[in-house]
Amino acid sequence: MKHLHFKDNFWNNDLTSTAGYDAIIQYHNEGKRTCKEVEDFLKARAGIEEKYAKDLLGLSKKVCGHSEMNTLKRSLDIFKLQMENVSLAHLQLAQSMREEVKKLEEFRERQKEARKKIEQHMDALHKQKVSQFKKTLDSKKTYEQKCRDKEEADQNVYRNTNNSKNIEKVVSTRFNTFTPFILICMLLTCIAGLTNLLFKFNAKAQQAKLNSEEADRSYQQNVSTLGNIRDEWLKEHMNACEILEKQAIERINFVRNTVWTHLNLLSQQCVTSDELYEEVRKSLEQCNIQEDIDHFVNLRRTGDKPPGALVYENFYSGQRASLATPLAPQMPPPVNRREALPVPGSPSGGPIYSTVQDTEYSVVRH
Repeated sequence: MKHLHFKDNFWNNDLTSTAGYDAIIQYHNEGKRTCKEVEDFLKARAGIEEKYAKDLLGLSKKVCGHSEMNTLKRSLDIFKLQMENVSLAHLQLAQSMREEVKKLEEFRERQKEARKKIEQHMDALHKQKVSQFKKTLDSKKTYEQKCRDKEEADQNVYRNTNNSKNIEKVVSTRFNTFTPFILICMLLTCIAGLTNLLFKFNAKAQQAKLNSEEADRSYQQNVSTLGNIRDEWLKEHMNACEILEKQAIERINFVRNTVWTHLNLLSQQCVTSDELYEEVRKSLEQCNIQEDIDHFVNLRRTGDKPPGALVYENFYSGQRASLATPLAPQMPPPVNRREALPVPGSPSGGPIYSTVQDTEYSVVRH
């Protein structure tokens, strides 16, 4: 397939027209706008990535499984650590994105400066070409007018020459009707008038001829100058087309590679994140449920025997038993400087406590 090129497809039949060149410049202006839009998009994407990384970093610092123990605690600690590493990786990704944006910005500015020089040069040529074209048309109009003036002057000379011949015929036909003196006077008068007119018309014709020749030289000179300007413009237009086409190729390639690199960075971030997540998964695989249960039991056990059943004790049976045999202390005696309380008993002369079975329950004897 034949490749198309700028220099072969952006011409115009009108010498003063810049439609082809304007179409190329418009295409480059739209390309510059595309570069700026991609640049802004990547900047926004890097900002999103940075915000996500900072939020994730703050999240990784929060408490998660602080009171947990053994293998699950180790897994949760690794989980938080890898989340922090993922956030740092996203920060690095945001930085890499900004570096790509900076490269695109520098590329766009370089092309802008190079294109600016070309546009200034071509604009100057276009103005020179249009100015010379108008000057050439004006000189052509002047030349044509001078030629018409010359033709008119030549016609006047021709007509006056014919008039003089007619006068001679009139004088010769009326020679016998006038006296010789009158004829001589008439002849002299006619000759003087005709000579004066012929002199004027000849002078005008000569001046018109000089003017037409001068206009012709000016017109030819302007046509030659316009031809030289046209040749220079053709050469510079083709050169500008080649440079602008090369810039368009570079721009398309650079933008394509920038987006490609951006996607590679995102893919690499996914791989990096997955590698970090894999470390967490490996730690979770080492998390042993039974081991964590055993660890907790060994660390916090309180005893392997349950408490005995609660036995019913009659209040009064307990008092009678206490009169017979003092109860063995269940707990160590409290530290007290006072003497121990006397154990109830039935010595001689002491009080006698009644029980429910006694018939004399309500009387206390002394």
